Amino acid sequence: MTVNLNKAEFVRSAANSSSFIRDGKPSIVFAGKSNVGKSSVINRILNRRNFARVGAQPGKTIHVNYFAIDGKCWFIDLPGYGYAAVSKAERDRWGKLMESFFAESERISLGVHIVDARHKPTGDDVTMAEWFKSSGRPFVVVANKTDKISKTAAENSMSVIRDTLALPESVKLIPFSAEKGSGRGELLSEIMSVI
Repeated sequence: MTVNLNKAEFVRSAANSSSFIRDGKPSIVFAGKSNVGKSSVINRILNRRNFARVGAQPGKTIHVNYFAIDGKCWFIDLPGYGYAAVSKAERDRWGKLMESFFAESERISLGVHIVDARHKPTGDDVTMAEWFKSSGRPFVVVANKTDKISKTAAENSMSVIRDTLALPESVKLIPFSAEKGSGRGELLSEIMSVI
């Protein structure tokens, strides 16, 4: 199936499970920490500048956002996690929203878990990786911001990320730069393989 990435539109922000879209189309699910550059990764894949909102303030994505891609599949942007300035009530709401989302994991065609290549994954990153693993659905890990570190540091970082998240060999770890576009082709082919 060919998909025109230029035909992308925002459709819905779901604040609870009753608003989730369940139409059987392939769903590519993006997850990551609040300031990891999730929106920038989505924008880079679509080659659009400000399509998914890029917030100067981390924690902008507080709902499950649905983007229709060429009417053939969904890009689903999960709320960012791990932002310290968020109230406990907000964190609890996030947790419940994620639990209800992952309770219907059969709807996930591919998970894209975005981490920061410059740092060892956090406890929240580990939890998110566990959610993807327990879903039994295919997922990849994208190490964003590789352009901010040296090639050697990036290589070291890949093994730290793989070890910390306890990734099985079957899970691809893709060095990525939303700014420069490196890793886009590899991530795109993973996405297209499930569409």
